[in-house]
Amino acid sequence: MKLNKLRSPWAVRFMACALAGSSLLGAAENSNATGVATTNNAASQNDEIARLKAALAEQQKQLQSLQQAIDRQQQMIDQAATRPNNLGTVASLTPVIPAAPIPAVAIPTAQAAAAKPASNPCEANPDGSKPAPAYLQIGSTCVIPVGFMDLTSVWRDKNAGSSMGSNFGSVPYNNTVNGNLSEFRFSPQNSRLGFRVDGDWKGAHFIGYNEFDFNGTSGSNGIVVSNGAFVPRLRLFWADVRKGKVEFLAGQSWSMLTPNRSGLSALPGDLFFSQATDINYVAGLTWTRQPGMRILYHPNNKVTFGVSLEQPDQYAGGSAGGSGITLPAAYSALGNAQLDVSQNVSAGQNILNQPTVMPDLIAKVAFDPSSRLHFEIGGLVSEFKTVNPASLGQHFSATGGAGLFGMNAEIIKNLRLISSNYWSDGGGRYLFGQAPDLIVRANGNLSLVHSGGTIDGFEARFMPKTLLYAYYGGVYVGRNVAVDASGSLVGYGYRGSANSQNRSINEITFGFNQTMWSNPRYGAINVMGQYEWLMRDPWYVAAGAPKNTHDNTIYVNIRYSLPGGMPKF
Repeated sequence: MKLNKLRSPWAVRFMACALAGSSLLGAAENSNATGVATTNNAASQNDEIARLKAALAEQQKQLQSLQQAIDRQQQMIDQAATRPNNLGTVASLTPVIPAAPIPAVAIPTAQAAAAKPASNPCEANPDGSKPAPAYLQIGSTCVIPVGFMDLTSVWRDKNAGSSMGSNFGSVPYNNTVNGNLSEFRFSPQNSRLGFRVDGDWKGAHFIGYNEFDFNGTSGSNGIVVSNGAFVPRLRLFWADVRKGKVEFLAGQSWSMLTPNRSGLSALPGDLFFSQATDINYVAGLTWTRQPGMRILYHPNNKVTFGVSLEQPDQYAGGSAGGSGITLPAAYSALGNAQLDVSQNVSAGQNILNQPTVMPDLIAKVAFDPSSRLHFEIGGLVSEFKTVNPASLGQHFSATGGAGLFGMNAEIIKNLRLISSNYWSDGGGRYLFGQAPDLIVRANGNLSLVHSGGTIDGFEARFMPKTLLYAYYGGVYVGRNVAVDASGSLVGYGYRGSANSQNRSINEITFGFNQTMWSNPRYGAINVMGQYEWLMRDPWYVAAGAPKNTHDNTIYVNIRYSLPGGMPKF
């Protein structure tokens, strides 16, 4: 028997007992050989020798059984560490389809007592094994790296001037210079770095999460010789505490209007923001990353209720390629001073310059009857308020709202259907800013703009290392027209409006994610590709002008993901 494999404390104690028994046996036989003991003592020693031999035989059987259990456990641990498709243990990769569980190993009774979870959750998994992924231990807290290193190449058949991400609402028309130029570029800006902290304290489990990329803006665009303009940008920075059925989160996170894959968790792996390489994801997806706080209630492990208070914005359009509204002449001063018309924002202006009345209120409930089905229902309430600059006692207000329904279902093994649907009256900002929330009428009254979005598709893993996906995304922006005091038309979508005031945006996209190599201890290397067809239709088309416009985009991405995975708490 290979004693060098018996490393556990209980194995050492069993060996000590065995050695002690062997010493007693030798001493008893030696005493009998000398003939000093009496006949009664000899009989007693013979009985003792027989008892010790029986005990040694029983201990030998236990040691052999324990050695076999250790060999089986070590074999399962080695298999799990080299399993190519178990990407759930790589923290930086989004787990699209749950990984297959590792089969349990039968543990003898004597070993079960020794395999209890360690008091420090960083030290061992519940089955007694050491965690395979890399992590840092600070006291009783676990810290793992989060992130990946990206090199993305993007080609478009039109010069949209939008760098890596697609500005869905501003695809150039064919009768413009940019509509007759193509573009190609490399970029490392989507690379991300961060960390996750987990721990238990007085019956509560806490998580801290930080993540940033390099898509921030800079006053200098000096990239001729050095890409110094690629500055860090904070994406996520939040803390979450859960005790029993109640959970509280505060900080900058994905909005609770972002569709979930599981429950109402704010962790990126539990959210659906598509598998697209495009850093602006897919047209029609409801999302934003903004500061706020939320409280969740878990009556059981299948239902979660949540209420969130998040950063508001009196959004009048102009961001992410979407068009801004046209203001009445008497209220043109509202732009940027009281309403966020992003296309008019000059460089360096404070993006939170506009006053807001109250936080956006979001409520949502998620149902997860099994790991194969998730569906959710949510709603939004936003409040808007302005004051007449020429008559300070005159105020105008409006209350906006929205509804959300989504589902994520594994209809057959490794094939998931996804649908997320959103309709709003004053909630266009959450459609990646493609629709304004409101317009201003000639008398100063605020009027809400109808808008909606959908994203539908599938994600499939037909082979262990290959993920395929395809989505349709759509955005609709309603017309809202007012007559100014001069008789001209203002608002959004009126006759004679700019061809940037879109009525609809449609996208069809598909792609793949190929895992070239992965290991929980060392990370993973992936190659990704995406094709994107995007079309937009304006509300108004001038005589002789194109009725709509579209472009084609191809992404190819190489990614190294950092290793890291939490021990099970």
